[in-house]
Amino acid sequence: MSLIHEAILTTRAPDGGTHIAPLGFRREGEFIVLAPFHPSRSLDNLRARGVAALNHTDDVRVYAGSLTGRRDWPMTACGRIACGRLAEALSHVELVVARVEEDPVRPRFLCREVAGASHAAYPGYNRAQAAVIEACILVSRLDRLSADKVAQEMDYLGIAIEKTAGPREWEAWGWLQDRVAGHLARERAA
Repeated sequence: MSLIHEAILTTRAPDGGTHIAPLGFRREGEFIVLAPFHPSRSLDNLRARGVAALNHTDDVRVYAGSLTGRRDWPMTACGRIACGRLAEALSHVELVVARVEEDPVRPRFLCREVAGASHAAYPGYNRAQAAVIEACILVSRLDRLSADKVAQEMDYLGIAIEKTAGPREWEAWGWLQDRVAGHLARERAA
């Protein structure tokens, strides 16, 4: 099984705007494979438009923001596809869907890389940035995990935040904590 890498996926929305969502992807031979869960806007946009951009950023607020309703990040046009990309991405890759392997839970979009560019050096993630990304994955699956599991994972990830977070990571962490607290409150009330 190939490694799963995390990035920000941008897709063209029906209104012509750009939809932003974190998504894990794999490299399999000549393809980049995207497998968003049903239902999702990313999945719908990939089906409708057949293009996307993978954006690599060290600003983890983009990951957390896209899961907590904060999607107003500066965008710019891609060079070869009709889609936007993060203006402040460290690098990006432009993709065209070559084929789809259907699945009722997670269809696989096998994409060809048609363009890409590096815009700035990638300094690597510190522990707090990695913890925010892990918390984003957790938040994206709140409806599939027990309240105890969520609380335990957030407590553990909070250790890295406490030790190594800068202002951006603290801001992203706060957004995610609020989202988790709201979810847990709704679970208790149900």
